[in-house]
Amino acid sequence: MDYAKIISAAARDMRPSGIRKFFDIAAEMKDCISLGVGEPDFKTPWTVRDAGIRSLEKGRTWYTSNSGLAELREETCNYLSRRMGLSYTPGETVVTVGGSEAIDMCIRALVNPGDEVIIPEPCFVCYYPITTLTGGVPVPLPLKAENGFKLTAQELEAAITPRTKLIIFPFPCNPTGAVMRREDLEPIAALLRDKDIIVLSDEIYAELTYGGERHVSIASLPGMKERTVVVNGFSKAYAMTGWRLGYACGPEPIIKVMTKIHQSAIMCAPTTSQYAAVTALRRCDADIEAMRSEYDMRRRFLVSSLNRMGLDCFEPEGAFYAFPSIRKTGLSSEEFCEKLLFGKKVAVVPGNAFGDSGEGHVRISYSYSIGHLSEALHRIELFLQELGV
Repeated sequence: MDYAKIISAAARDMRPSGIRKFFDIAAEMKDCISLGVGEPDFKTPWTVRDAGIRSLEKGRTWYTSNSGLAELREETCNYLSRRMGLSYTPGETVVTVGGSEAIDMCIRALVNPGDEVIIPEPCFVCYYPITTLTGGVPVPLPLKAENGFKLTAQELEAAITPRTKLIIFPFPCNPTGAVMRREDLEPIAALLRDKDIIVLSDEIYAELTYGGERHVSIASLPGMKERTVVVNGFSKAYAMTGWRLGYACGPEPIIKVMTKIHQSAIMCAPTTSQYAAVTALRRCDADIEAMRSEYDMRRRFLVSSLNRMGLDCFEPEGAFYAFPSIRKTGLSSEEFCEKLLFGKKVAVVPGNAFGDSGEGHVRISYSYSIGHLSEALHRIELFLQELGV
């Protein structure tokens, strides 16, 4: 049987994740230090774990409604109002299997074959393949390090065509750590208010912003709620990656279609995780603050160390990644990562894994302890010295 003729061309041509490639090698390498995966090193807060355990003890092992527990959707809306200044109802909310499923459902609910999806890059790796699988046309919009990898209204306007259906808004950004403040968002909102274009605002790192300013969602600006789908979840802020729980909030007609897709593909998000998440939203604001404070300390330590050793690194204001330039080494991103991995047993991710505009950079996660970071940075400095940097 010729499987090359049977397998979907769009699925066959998907590029494998550049993040997992180096992580998988590092996992098999003795004494390797990985700074490659964006996963909190904190345990899920005990109150959340306990709520999950109690839900199992009570035998709550049935399906929930397709859109998620009513109690969880209500608490999600309360949380978004309290922490983000967003006003949603449970009917405008669907609970998903992680933020990634919410992204997938949103793109599939909106994009027809031939529709264009503007994707600012460097960006998270899933936007391109999901767009392609729907028959949509990804339109990369390269962002510039000199602008702090922020999106400007002028750049966005130049990318919009009559075929533009959706704009991905990946802020706070993985991999760059870029954040869009209110003054950055307002010109973009002004540009979009008279256009029939939807914004998919991926806000999974919304709680992890630094410098004293809280995250501002583009959906909170006048005229933007009706043209924005907000995606968020529990993985990053609550250290709940393995619980696989996220959600989307947006205009009810879009959320209804997303829920139909979810109903057919998934049925419902994990019941135990949903009960645990209710407790997370009600009782874990202090845990978020403690984890953010620790990440902030690591962030400042990592960025200052990279700049001191000669890798130019702008200051990331969100998420838990630094995105230093490695151009002065004369190596490509892939070459740098391979030589560092096999020479010094430190795993970082090449910038081009996040789009062509990431070339010349690498992504380093600081979701690791200071001891872990210190040893990795020591090895990176030795590596640079051997290169003559």
